[in-house]
Amino acid sequence: MNPFPEDIFTEPSDVDPDTLANLGPLARLAGRWEARKGVDINPKAEGPERRTFIERIAFDAIDPQANGPQLLYGLRYHIHITTEEEDITFHDQVGYWLWEPATGVILQTLAIPRGQVALASGHGKPGDDHIRVTAARGQTDYGICSTAFLEYGFRTDSYDIDISFDGDDAWSYDIRTMLLVHGRTEPFEHHDTNRLRRTAPGKPNPLKQILDRRKAAS
Repeated sequence: MNPFPEDIFTEPSDVDPDTLANLGPLARLAGRWEARKGVDINPKAEGPERRTFIERIAFDAIDPQANGPQLLYGLRYHIHITTEEEDITFHDQVGYWLWEPATGVILQTLAIPRGQVALASGHGKPGDDHIRVTAARGQTDYGICSTAFLEYGFRTDSYDIDISFDGDDAWSYDIRTMLLVHGRTEPFEHHDTNRLRRTAPGKPNPLKQILDRRKAAS
């Protein structure tokens, strides 16, 4: 059964401009976060390597987004990771976390500067202390796309992130990415974990800031 309406053009007319008030299970992510003891298990020629890393994440509220009748509220994010041993960037990632109130669908888009993008999905509701989204190679809706070299050398077959909130000012993630490394027969589980603490609260989205300024001036 098709879950979508026949009218794919008409946008909703009663959109709340306040994104922070409509993020559902993503609400606690808004703001700035930091941690210094993240753990990464990644593949190397001589075997799995374990690295400890420093992570900073910014989640910024965006204006409500409409795909015709579909309405999404979300956060634009930037992850920057370094290590104690090196000044160079260990990992950089950008994307969006999105929530559709009408269906409870949670989406994460991600892009990394090594030629890979993904769109992962899950479900949630306001107040959830745990959320999970997944993506799989080969899917045309919630999938993974990589460069020809990554497909050859480090093929990503699946992506899974579990997030657990600890109150309003701390949260943890557990990421498991299954890779098929060239020359090896067994899949490799690239595993990342961390627990982050809030360093700054979230700010209203641009439209809400404009409306608040107009209201204050009137």
